[in-house]
Amino acid sequence: MKYVIRFQKTGVICYTSHLDIMKVFKRSFKRAGIKLAYSQGFNPHPKMGFAQPLSLGYESLDEYIEFETAENDTFSADEILEKMRALMPEGLDLLSISEATHSKTLAANTVAAEYTIEIPLGAAGNREPVSTDPRMLWQSYMGQDEIMTLKKQKKKKEPVLVNIRPKIREMVFFPSEDELRIDAVLDSGSDSNLSPELVITTILERFGLDIPRSEIKVTRNKIHFKEHLT
Repeated sequence: MKYVIRFQKTGVICYTSHLDIMKVFKRSFKRAGIKLAYSQGFNPHPKMGFAQPLSLGYESLDEYIEFETAENDTFSADEILEKMRALMPEGLDLLSISEATHSKTLAANTVAAEYTIEIPLGAAGNREPVSTDPRMLWQSYMGQDEIMTLKKQKKKKEPVLVNIRPKIREMVFFPSEDELRIDAVLDSGSDSNLSPELVITTILERFGLDIPRSEIKVTRNKIHFKEHLT
């Protein structure tokens, strides 16, 4: 059987890397006695994978892991969820489980993601005040024909200048005196992907904000797929 577990990653565990979270699930499946199916070949590995890796330090309210159980595994979906919940560390909350009906992998089905970016304006020190008019902020940022920034390339050592404007699907500003909150829908997946880090960089530059990156919080609220998961 193929299953999908939806879960949240919040609190201090957001500083645990994607690879280590993968190890947590692998070990939990083993400890729970759930037998996973394995790939064929010289180096077999369990058939499991995430929809989209989550950057270190990001919280998420909508994460997915898919996996396939072995033919001799006898646990039902509800039993798997119950057993796995009992083994998860604090901050990894398993919300639901369902049988997988999608034809491609979750990673191949991912097309976009919704994020909330919270920028504390008190950390900016002496600066010009940011407008509290959300329409003015939107026009100043999204009204640009191009939003150019440097992006590191996987194969090239030197970063290249790229236009991220076409990869921003939606953006809404929620300004206040103390905080600039931004809700954004960005391309995500193998076909087209935009990191919130590039959005943060260009927003700070656009509005003249000198704020340490460590003070800015990012939460992934939802992942969008080509196919329905159930």
